[in-house]
Amino acid sequence: MTAPAAEASRAVPVISPAPLVPLADFGPVDRLQGWAMTAVVTALAAVTRFLNLGSPTDAGTPIFDEKHYAPQAWQVLHNHGIEDNPGYGLVVHPPVGKQLIAMGEALFGYNGLGWRFAGAVCGVITVLLVVRIARRISRSTVVGGIAGLLLIADGVSFVAARTALLDGFLVIFVVAAFGCLIVDRDQVRERMHVALLEGRISETPWGPRLGVRWWRFGAGVLLGLACATKWSGLYFVAFYGVMTVAFDIAARRQYRVPRPWLGTFRRDLGPSLYALVLIPFGVYLASYTPWFASETGVNRYEVGRSIGEDSVLPVPDALRSLWHYTYAAYKFHSGLTNADGNHHPWESKPWTWPMSLRPVLYAIDNENVPGCGAQSCIKAVMLVGTPAMWFIAVPVLAWAVWRAFVKRDWRYAAILVGYSAGFLPWFADIDRQMYFFYAATMAPFLVLMIAMILGDILHKPDQSPERRTLGMIVVSCYVALVLTNFAWMYPILTGIPISQATWNMQIWLPSWR
Repeated sequence: MTAPAAEASRAVPVISPAPLVPLADFGPVDRLQGWAMTAVVTALAAVTRFLNLGSPTDAGTPIFDEKHYAPQAWQVLHNHGIEDNPGYGLVVHPPVGKQLIAMGEALFGYNGLGWRFAGAVCGVITVLLVVRIARRISRSTVVGGIAGLLLIADGVSFVAARTALLDGFLVIFVVAAFGCLIVDRDQVRERMHVALLEGRISETPWGPRLGVRWWRFGAGVLLGLACATKWSGLYFVAFYGVMTVAFDIAARRQYRVPRPWLGTFRRDLGPSLYALVLIPFGVYLASYTPWFASETGVNRYEVGRSIGEDSVLPVPDALRSLWHYTYAAYKFHSGLTNADGNHHPWESKPWTWPMSLRPVLYAIDNENVPGCGAQSCIKAVMLVGTPAMWFIAVPVLAWAVWRAFVKRDWRYAAILVGYSAGFLPWFADIDRQMYFFYAATMAPFLVLMIAMILGDILHKPDQSPERRTLGMIVVSCYVALVLTNFAWMYPILTGIPISQATWNMQIWLPSWR
């Protein structure tokens, strides 16, 4: 036997453990069905968010912390774009949320509909965004629709969209930024796939350049608006920045770039810092344009007064004044500690938030209230999570962590990043006064996790027809349970008069009182 023949007889076929070319999956393909479903769910969200939006009020005035932001928005509208907050002496949050509230007041006047209109619009758009994000992550239009229905029926998201507080605006910006980064992830893989087919993957050890990434740029703009609404938007800048870099490393590894880590730091890190740090900072400064242009803004001209004329660095006086103003607001927030005797009857700590153990009562009236058939009724608005979703948060989070870290499922990992950004940083200063409405940013990501779990039940591979039918029944029953739970709690989310007996049945836990 010749040598080549002997070698051929000893040849063993090589079976690759994975496809040499990654699957070309860059997003859902049923676009018509996807947009039809999105339109239906968004229309339903609009009905729930706008129905009787102007009620209740406190004898025609705002309720709860609306009393801060609705008047400040009115000042923005009539004071050349700035708020001076004469009743409290200091404006303690950036201006974007109040600027948005002012738009509604410009349309409908200084009334409940006016100061809540912009928040309701943002609440509806948030439902749309969650539908599209869930559909893109799961590659399932059905899962997208389920996520939208669950968010519609979430008490936290519902009340946040129907009150003139800032958290609803923060939610839309951080959710939209998350969606942009998910689309950017798919777009990066599509460009890497094209580079692979064209033979450009190994031209350098660092892999190909990916061009301008407009979705990531858009995420930076949205994160800037989040920070210009509440400073807690900074948490999302940090968490999302790590997430997008992890996406880039994973993409370069998946497409067999010779040096994926080095390639990410060489090709992607600089543009990421530009898009997710410099752009948000620029947007944040731009939100203060009316303040910079004003003559009467709070602390606008502090150089030469409370701060010196000279600066170590060549920083414009306007920016130095803004820094002084920002630091004063920071001192105000950081001084609201329990150790200093600052307590509120509806305060809560972050470990109570995942299960909605300590909600916030925004308004209550139980004196001579007609409308429920009893001698005196109760009208209340409470920010509380729908129990059918929030009470199962711990097992949902446990499942998501297991899927992310044991099964290496990037979808659950990404959702956990968004949830953690709204939750974990609050443990850093636990003595500070905190409220459950800070958890509004957690609600869409909780919904996404639940929707993904339901999607796994529906689309589990290799299911028998019987198991598939059983899965559909389980998912349908759970969604129906959530919707029913939301309908039951609707009166205490909207201020509809109910009897004392009904009110007692609505209070599920002693900590809700």
